[in-house]
Amino acid sequence: MSDLTRLDAAELAAMIQAREVSSVEVTQAHLDRIAAVDDAVHAFLHVDTEGALAAARAVDEDVAAGRDAASPLAGVPLALKDVFVTQTMPTTVGSKILEGWRPPYDATVTTRLLQAGVVILGKTNMDEFAMGSSTENSAYGPTHNPWDLDRVPGGSGGGSSASLAAFEAPLAIGTDTGGSIRQPGAVTGTVGVKPTYGGVSRYGLVAFSSSLDQGGPCARTVLDAALLHQVIGGHDPLDSTSIDAPVPAVVAAAREGAKGDLTGVRVGVITEFQGEGYQPGVTSAFNAAVEQLRALGAEVVEVSCPSFTLALPAYYLIAPSECSSNLARFDAMRFGLRVGDNGEHSAEAVMSLTREAGFGAEVKRRIMIGTYALSSGYYDAYYGSAQKVRTLIKQDFDAAFERVDVLVSPTTPTTAFKIGERVDDPMAMYLADLCTIPSNLAGNAAMSVPCGLSEDDGLPVGLQIMAPPLADDRLYRVGAAYETARNAAQGGPLIHRVPELEVVTS
Repeated sequence: MSDLTRLDAAELAAMIQAREVSSVEVTQAHLDRIAAVDDAVHAFLHVDTEGALAAARAVDEDVAAGRDAASPLAGVPLALKDVFVTQTMPTTVGSKILEGWRPPYDATVTTRLLQAGVVILGKTNMDEFAMGSSTENSAYGPTHNPWDLDRVPGGSGGGSSASLAAFEAPLAIGTDTGGSIRQPGAVTGTVGVKPTYGGVSRYGLVAFSSSLDQGGPCARTVLDAALLHQVIGGHDPLDSTSIDAPVPAVVAAAREGAKGDLTGVRVGVITEFQGEGYQPGVTSAFNAAVEQLRALGAEVVEVSCPSFTLALPAYYLIAPSECSSNLARFDAMRFGLRVGDNGEHSAEAVMSLTREAGFGAEVKRRIMIGTYALSSGYYDAYYGSAQKVRTLIKQDFDAAFERVDVLVSPTTPTTAFKIGERVDDPMAMYLADLCTIPSNLAGNAAMSVPCGLSEDDGLPVGLQIMAPPLADDRLYRVGAAYETARNAAQGGPLIHRVPELEVVTS
């Protein structure tokens, strides 16, 4: 493995600007790594070799000419989840219904990355339309966890998290509707952040659940995630849900946190996210992380959020209801797959045949649940009641944040499960997002940072940190302080203990 693929994004960016290495060299090293290991990992659906090298050359030309860097991440490669539209690459959203589709415009996140000089390596695999917790629902086959290729990398953004853990990219972008950035981060030993809802533009993000979807940064360090958050965040007039406010001072907070002092910070441990149903090794790693926060000077208290126990059923009414509306646009008439258009079928029949062939089982399941929940006579009993629960969850967060600065919990109740283990048990699959869903329903900010390996199976465990809306900087301060202390205690970054993958040789 090239040494360049082992370096953090911040290190690479500094070396590129100092002309110690070129962006082309860094990009080629990562393209070579993808070629060597992605047959085993399957993190990518599309690799844009030509486009990535062209973008890298443009950065090198700016450096050679003495022009200011477009951003602190200029020249650094990145893997983009295939839910953001891109003019120069296909956008499939992990679905056969959009196989080969080339959008006519770029998402705002895509545009901001390009403007910042970030080199987009390609598009990563995902659960179809972001519906899943394992990346097994992709129409293009599952992604494998680099820690153990027989296990899932989480979902729906398993391709993005796996690309980081396999050292195929130093940065990635994901989306988080119920935990799809944080849960993959936890089970791959990487950092994943769900910004405050509205903090990163959703324009050009193919919608699953519009009141829940949120793009965010994925990285191997807290500082790298902060630098990427700064690039993609901020108000966008093209997105009606975008917050018209400055990006919180996430980079400064990460740098301050890395000093390792949390004196005066109040940390709340959520009582509802402990006990039965949590893998013992996850609980042990989480408890050790809490003690580490205490050792850094934080005041730690127990906090009860009783409505959080209702988050999972509320989510699985709200999200499918919104998905049944959003996915109605895939009608075989305007773009994407079209089946049965041979002059023998009506438009309605073509629509039905196309959806039957183009949508996978989990997408169909959620469309049917959502359509039922929104139907006449059931709307108030299901969707309406779920929205009331959502209000109660927000009230629990508000009350908790009057007492503490951040809340913490395990990111997910278990480590990575084996591929195929839960595919026939939707409820077991849904429980992977038990701890992450409340933050999506309330819209506040949340992060997963690695907190060691489970004593049960030697696989990564995630510490979830939650902060109030627009207080994303608190995540980075606490996360960076914990990361620094953990690395010191464990003799280096956890990610460097991922097993070496078998390299393909021609």
